[in-house]
Amino acid sequence: AAFFVKVNRAESLPQLTGEASALDALRDAGPVRVPETVCTGSDGQHAWLVLEYVVFGPPRRGSEARFGGELASMHRAIGDQFGWVRDNTLGTTTQHNACSLDWVAFWSEHRLGFQLELAESRGFGARLAGRGARLRDALPDLLGGHRPVPSLLHGDLWSGNIGYDARGRPVIYDPASYYGDREADLAMTELFGGLGREFYAAYQDAWPLDKGYPLRRTLYNLYHILNHLNLFGAGYLPQAESMLDRLLSEIS
Repeated sequence: AAFFVKVNRAESLPQLTGEASALDALRDAGPVRVPETVCTGSDGQHAWLVLEYVVFGPPRRGSEARFGGELASMHRAIGDQFGWVRDNTLGTTTQHNACSLDWVAFWSEHRLGFQLELAESRGFGARLAGRGARLRDALPDLLGGHRPVPSLLHGDLWSGNIGYDARGRPVIYDPASYYGDREADLAMTELFGGLGREFYAAYQDAWPLDKGYPLRRTLYNLYHILNHLNLFGAGYLPQAESMLDRLLSEIS
C-alpha cells in the first residue's frame, strides 16, 4: 500500500497530532472526502504524520458544485461553543482556540488581536496598531445582528488545500480547524484564486449566506493576510492596511 507521509522536526509533533485530530473531526462530520489518518509518531529527531495516499486528478463536470453542497453539509456539524479542544497552527503560526460563547470576543481576541500583537512584535505595529485597535473596538457594530452558529470549519480553506480524486470527488486536507462562523471558510476560498461559480451557487442553494457577507468576508480574510504578513514579511503590509481602511470606512 502507498501512504503520504508529512515529516518535520521532532518538536513539531504537537502540530502534526493537532492536524490529525482535525482531519478526523472533518471526516467524521462528512460528507467531504478527507484523507484517512494512519498514525503520528516521533523518533526523537523527526516527527511524522502518515495519511492515506490519494490519487488526484482534475475536477470533473459537477465536481465544484458537489463540493459546495458537501461543504454546506459539513458546516452543519455544530459545536457548543466557538473554538476548539486544543490550540493548533495556521501554517506555522500558533492558533489559539480557547472556547467562547461570544463570537465577537473570540474573533477579536484569538484571531485579530493575536495577529496584531504578533505583527507589532515583528516590527509592523506602528502602521497597524492604531487602526487595528479601532477595528477591534468596532467589531460589535460591524458584526451587529449577525449571529453565527459554531460550525465545524476547515480553517485554512484556500485552493491549495482543496483537490479532487481520480473520480472527481472533492478532497480537503491540511486543516486548521475550529468551531466558528461558516462564512470564515467561504471567505478564505475567495482569497487566493477562488473556486468556480458552480461551487458558490451550490453552497448558497444548500445554506444561503446571511446579508452583509461581503463586508464580513474582508474582516475574516484580514486574519489570513495578517498571518501571511507575520509569516512572509512586509509584502503583505499594503494589503493588510487596505483591508483595515476598508473596514474602518464602514464605521467612520
